[in-house]
Amino acid sequence: MAQESPKNSAAEIPVTSNGQLEDSHEHGFNRDLKRSLPVGLGLAETKITSHGFDSTKEGVVEAGPFPGSSASPKSSVISPSSAAASRLAGQGCDLIIPTGGRAQQKSGPVVLADEVKNPAMEKLELVRKWSLNTYKCTRQIISEKLGRGSRTVDLELEAQIDILRDNKKKYENVLKLAQMLSTQLFQMVHTQRQLGDAFADLSLKSLELHEEFGYNAETQKLLAKNGETLLGAINFFIASVNTLVNKTIEDTLLTVKQYESARIEYDAYRTDLEELNLGPRDANTLPKIEQSQQLFQVHKEKYDKMRNDVSIKLKFLEENKVKVLHNQLVLFHNAIAAYFAGNQKQLEQTLKQFHIKLKTPGADAPSWLEEQ
Repeated sequence: MAQESPKNSAAEIPVTSNGQLEDSHEHGFNRDLKRSLPVGLGLAETKITSHGFDSTKEGVVEAGPFPGSSASPKSSVISPSSAAASRLAGQGCDLIIPTGGRAQQKSGPVVLADEVKNPAMEKLELVRKWSLNTYKCTRQIISEKLGRGSRTVDLELEAQIDILRDNKKKYENVLKLAQMLSTQLFQMVHTQRQLGDAFADLSLKSLELHEEFGYNAETQKLLAKNGETLLGAINFFIASVNTLVNKTIEDTLLTVKQYESARIEYDAYRTDLEELNLGPRDANTLPKIEQSQQLFQVHKEKYDKMRNDVSIKLKFLEENKVKVLHNQLVLFHNAIAAYFAGNQKQLEQTLKQFHIKLKTPGADAPSWLEEQ
């Protein structure tokens, strides 16, 4: 009985890391541990040797002599009971130790989300197709410039496109010259108006030359008025030709560029299909040939569609060009002839015929009443 006193006092006071008593499960484990120890050996007389993961001995408790005791050292291998081990294992698998130091149990099952489709893969696929198409078209262009590759040519359509581009350059030159004429005429009219005002002022201050200055003042003012009328006709001509060149013709040429791009793609995929057809036909090449045939058919349809669009636009452009230029050339001719012939009535009649309204000086900006 005297030997059990120190053993019980050491074994029955389990202390946790934070100084609190363990729960009932830990008391059960301690009771099992006490039963497994030999009688007469207290926990104070034991030392636990921990081994690494490489050691084959796990859970070995080596008993050594208590300091100051003359008892011979004893050693024994202690294996915890299966009940205590299962209880500890059941507790440890569901415990989470937060930063506060208190144990909490996980709540709820772990749900694995479905794999979300990455949009970056779709963009990567689009970039890959664009790069492949660009490579094929670039190779086709280089081969055509080097004279090694063949190209599809619509002789009639190509001739119409060449004529359109040549006419556009000529119309741009006419437009540039007409703008220069308008600028010079505006400066001349401005000078004539100032000269007329100077003559009118001198006619009032020079009594001996009153009539002479007065005649010149009226003449310059009349020329300035007729020049403003001619300037309105020329500006109307410039606006109409500018719309024809920089909008109507430019829109048709944009469609022509799209047609040429479609033609290059068509020839590029046609060349690929011809090269595959000249090669061997086996299990590896047949799928490639079939895929190339599908791509060739897609680009052939695109090429045919763009060719029809260009033909239609060229037809409408020719009709519109003839109508617009006919009216504008008649206006330009009649206005210039009437102005230099001094026929003021004919000049004004020409502007009325084409429904041209002249802007009076200082009437560029509408008044606040007109804006309402």
